[in-house]
Amino acid sequence: MRDLKRAEIESILDFAARIEQGDVRPDLTGKLAALLFAEPSTRTHFSFDTAMKRMGGQTLSMSGTSSTSLQKGESLADTLKTISMYADLIVLRSAVEGSARFASEVVDIPVINAGDGANQHPTQALLDLYSIIKTQGRLDGLSIALVGDLKFGRTAHSLVQALSEFSPRFFFISPQHLALPSYLLEDLREAGVPYQELTSLDGIVPDLDIMYVTRVQRERFVDPEEYERVKNSYVITPAVLEGAQPTLRVLHPLPRVNEVSTAVDRTTHAYYFQQAANGVPVRQAILAKLLGTEGTK
Repeated sequence: MRDLKRAEIESILDFAARIEQGDVRPDLTGKLAALLFAEPSTRTHFSFDTAMKRMGGQTLSMSGTSSTSLQKGESLADTLKTISMYADLIVLRSAVEGSARFASEVVDIPVINAGDGANQHPTQALLDLYSIIKTQGRLDGLSIALVGDLKFGRTAHSLVQALSEFSPRFFFISPQHLALPSYLLEDLREAGVPYQELTSLDGIVPDLDIMYVTRVQRERFVDPEEYERVKNSYVITPAVLEGAQPTLRVLHPLPRVNEVSTAVDRTTHAYYFQQAANGVPVRQAILAKLLGTEGTK
């Protein structure tokens, strides 16, 4: 997300809104996107597939690596170079941090980072911003709490970087050993963005515009016992949200385990399923821009 500045972010979000409203209709007929997902995915994979097909494009998909020549010892670079011969664009998810940047250096077609380990998830951050502007009417000057696993949560990392362009006030709520990485905190200090690191939501809910909840990610833990100790650190229930502003919205990149009670689904604060739906127009905008078509009226 560091590569995107405010004007570029706003351009993507505006384009996504025009696509969703039907003001523009990008045409990707004859274009093919390779969706390479070495890690499990539901929303990101399906929304990229949907986004491409709604614009007349096609996709080829890989889920896991068990049926590829990577199992025979082929290098990732050779796999990527080969696939780039068939596609116009690559969407890549990998457990390896930096894999998307590496891919962009070995192929001559655009590469979209669909999540690289515990590092970044930039297209999720863009759909999160789109969700925030749809629910709050603005991005500037909001009070935002990020709750849960902020150490391994790549969606949180990307969102913090993206929102730092819009004068936020951050509250970071996590167990101490799952706190936001120090390099992100240093970036915020240098940018003059105010934040507090807390271990509890006590006393701050009435001040919030957005509560962004993340699950504690079992797959990032080496020690299963450590995961069991922290997996239920925060559970958002209607009682937790008592006293919140009527306009507060609870976001979650999903999947959830039990960190947001299903009882919250029935409140006006819940927005996470609409948030997932917002991935389609945002990813349509990203795909169309990278493949060189702004669409027609």
